[in-house]
This record gives sequence, structure tokens and C-alpha cells, in this order.
Amino acid sequence: MEINPFISELNTLINQDDLINLGRNAQELKIRFEDFILEEERIDQVNSLNAADEGEIYEKQDFSTLKQAFYELYDAFKNKRNQQKLLRDTLEKENLKLKRSLISNLQDVIENEENIGVAYNAQKEIHETWKKVGDIPRDKRDEVQRDYSRMLEIFFHNMKIYRELKDHDYHRNAQLKFSLINQLEALNNSNVVKDMESALKTLQNEWEEIGPVHNDEWEKLKIQYWDAVRSVYEKINQFYNERRNIQSDNLLKKKDLVAEILSINSKLDELNSLKLWEKASQNIIKIQSDWKLIGQASRKENDEVWNEFRAACDQFFKSKKAFFKESEVKQKEVVDKKRKLIEQARSIQDSTDWKASSEKLIRLQKEWKNSGNSGPRYENKLWTEFRAVCDIFFNARAEKFKEQESELLINLELKKQVIEKLENIALTGVKKTDLDLLKEINEEFKLIGDIPNKQREEINSSYQKAMDTCYSKLNIDANEKELILFKARFDNLPSDSTRSDFIQKERSIVRKQIDQLSAEVIQMETNLSFFSKSKGADSLRKEVDKKIALIRRKIEMLRLKLKAIPSE
Repeated sequence: MEINPFISELNTLINQDDLINLGRNAQELKIRFEDFILEEERIDQVNSLNAADEGEIYEKQDFSTLKQAFYELYDAFKNKRNQQKLLRDTLEKENLKLKRSLISNLQDVIENEENIGVAYNAQKEIHETWKKVGDIPRDKRDEVQRDYSRMLEIFFHNMKIYRELKDHDYHRNAQLKFSLINQLEALNNSNVVKDMESALKTLQNEWEEIGPVHNDEWEKLKIQYWDAVRSVYEKINQFYNERRNIQSDNLLKKKDLVAEILSINSKLDELNSLKLWEKASQNIIKIQSDWKLIGQASRKENDEVWNEFRAACDQFFKSKKAFFKESEVKQKEVVDKKRKLIEQARSIQDSTDWKASSEKLIRLQKEWKNSGNSGPRYENKLWTEFRAVCDIFFNARAEKFKEQESELLINLELKKQVIEKLENIALTGVKKTDLDLLKEINEEFKLIGDIPNKQREEINSSYQKAMDTCYSKLNIDANEKELILFKARFDNLPSDSTRSDFIQKERSIVRKQIDQLSAEVIQMETNLSFFSKSKGADSLRKEVDKKIALIRRKIEMLRLKLKAIPSE
């Protein structure tokens, strides 16, 4: 095979109007050319070796010029193809101008050309040019094609060529048009919009190429044709409109989630406890789960909103990591301080100097209260150990005072004074201040020794009633108030077996309530799945949904109560 055919074939490719779809052809030609060169060079090498063996002079062939010519032409092909790619987007607008120009030219032929032959040749040239024109903007296709078809319709009627066509030509054209209409109508069964657009363009071009039909058939065919075309365009436009609407809706949903995280990030300074950080983390995780359920937006906007979302999440978890690291240091300091307080309390747990040791223990308890939280890992354990040491002293003191009736009466009077203080207390209206005040009074009440058995139930009931009344006046919501009152039930429990039994019993009751309510929710949700869609069913469904939401809030409160029960 000679070299010239390769360059000739490449010339043929590069001279094509549309090079975008010829990339593979050029690549295959390049491979065949390189294979050919390799083979020619191999043959030339063999000939050279054979000549050397026979002592003959052999002049090697020089393929560099040929290679240079081919590769320069190949590079020119690539450059031209790349330019076409860059121009493709602008071509649609240029094609629109060209098609409108062709319509104007055809109208000029109709209105001004009196020579039928010239007019027919001009129309044919215009139509051939029309078919070669590439795509135009989608929203103009129907309008432009309709204008062009209207011009063609006027042209063919004005040319009065129908009388020169034979009856079988009219009949054949009608059959072709009916067949094409059927193909257009069948396009509505396709779910691939790009295929529909391509097929619609092809069929419309074919329609214009089919000759005229009898006038009495034309109106019917024309109506059927445009009804079919309009139906396809409506489906195509509906697809793109729905996709844009869905993508726009998805974008708004994603922006809302970004706004939620940014709102959380704007209040990070208010997250001053591990509990608040964990609650905020759960909100972030839920938002991330919601994000995964949302479909795509348009590519550019989807990438932008994703970058915003990821940056917001990264900001939150970076701040959380820093807070937890700082909290660990602070908690270690609190743990060390509380262990020292335990040792100080242990040093006087066996003291019989009731007054001085009581005052010292009370002071240690206040220091404990003001020393801060040592974290979920150590707090309950250290408090149990500290309280047990204190109880050794106070229980010994109580045993001693049981022998002294006067001491019991004194304690009774002291507790009555505390109750009176509660009944007449003036709350500030500041939640934290009032809570600290009530906790301090509660500690004061607990530290008072035993009282006569006859008055114990009455005094405790009066104290609890007075305390409940104070808590009910606090500026806190109902859920928090309910949780505080629930926690208060464990504050005055004795440090003996009855305390442990009471705690276990309460924990069992709360868990049982959670299980019962959870089962009730599952049953309701199961029943909902069997509801049929109707106006009455929708109303009942909404009512059940409200009940489910109410029960879920009750379950959440019970879980908070379960966490509030001392882990003993």
C-alpha cells in the first residue's frame, strides 16, 4: 500500500464539514499509518541487511518527510476539530439566524418570483440548505419549523404543480405522510427525551421532503401532523420543565439544610456542656441524613451548595473537637479536686466531734458543689464515693442523736424552719439563680439530722409539697419542670438498701412505660399503612399522626427521666 492514500484519506477527513464525530476515524487512520510505516521501515531494514550480506550498496529510504507531512496534516485535523467543538455552542444561534434568513428568502421567492422553474429551483436550493443547517435553540424549534412549513405550504400551493402530479403520486405521498404521522405519534411512547428530539427533527425533515397530496386530504393531514408534532414537543418541554422544577426544589431544600447548620454554627458559643454538644451533633447527623435523601440540583449549583454544606459541617465538627479537648483538661482538674475532697471527708468520717465535723463536712459539700462537673465517666462514681463517706459520719451522728430526744426535737424544728423558708421564699425569676438557691436549701434540709418518727412522714410531705410549689414557679417550660421534679425525688433518699430498691423500681417502671408506648407507636404506624387514599382516610391519618407525635414526645421525656435516675 502506497503512502499517498493515507494522506489522501486524511485530506478527505479534514475537508469534511463536521469533524466532531470523525475523531475515531482519524485516530484509526493514524494507527494504520504508523503500522504501515513500521512495516515499511522493517522491510527497508531487511533489504539493507540482505544487501550488506551480499556486498551490495543499498540506499535506505527516508520516511521522515512523509511522516512530517502526515503528522502536520493530522495536527491540522485536530486543531480544526477542536475549533469546531468550541464553536458548536455558538452555531445554534447562528443556525437560528440562517433558518430565519432561509424563511425570509423563501417568502421573497413566493412573493416576487414569477418564473415557476426558477422559483422551484430556488425553493429546492433553500430546502437543501435548510436540511444541512444544524440544531437551533430548543425553545425556538417549534416556532421556526412552523413558520418554515407555512412558507412551504404557501409555496407549493402557489406553484400550482399539483395538476402536473399523477394521482398515484398524490396517493403515495398521502401514505408516506400518514406513515410519518404514525411514527410521530409513536414517539410519545418513548421515555428517552434525547432520542425523541433527534427522531422528531428527522421526521420533520422527511415530512417537508414528501411531495404534495390532494387538497381534500391536505387539511386533515396537516392537522394530524401538527397535533402529533405539538404532542411530542409538549412531552419534551414537560420533561425539561419538570426536571428544572425538581432540580430547583432540590436546590432550595439543600440551601435550607445549609442554613440550618449555619444557624447551629452561629450559636456554638452557647454550647457550654458536653450534653449540649451531643444534642447539637445529633441535629447535624440528622441534617446529613436528610441531605442524602434529596436528589440532584443542576450540576453547577449542586457542586456549589455541596461545598457550602461540607464546609459548614467541617466547621461544626472542628469546633466540637476543640471543645471536647479543652473539656477533658478541665474535667481532669475537677476529678483531682474531688478526689482530694473525698480524702478530706474520709479523714473525719469517724470523728465524734459532731458540731465541728458537721460544719467541716458541710463546707466540703459546698466546695464539691462549686467545683464543677467531672464528666459522665467519673461524676456519679465520685459522688457516690463522697456521699458514702459523708453518710458514715452523719449516720453515726444520727445513731448517737437517736438516744437524745431533745436532738430529734431540735432537728424537727430546724426542718420546719427550712419548710417555712421555702413557703416564704422570694424567687428572682432568673432560672439558674433560683435553681441554685433551691438546691442549696435542699442540701440544707438533707444535712439536718433525724426527727421523731411520728412527724417524719408529715414533715417530708410538707417539705416535698413546698419544694414542688417553688419548682412550679420557676421560669422554665413544662418538660424541664417535670424532669427537675422527677430528679428531686432521689435527692433525699437514704444511703441504705431501701435507696437501691427504690431506684431499681423506678428504673423498671420507666422502662416498662417506654416499651408500652413504643409498641403503641408501632401498632399505629402499622395500621396507617392499611389506610386507603380518600378524603376521610386522610383526615383520620392526620389525627393518628398527631397521636403518634404526642406519644413520641412522651417517650423522649421518659428517656430523659431514665438518664436522670442515679446509676447505682
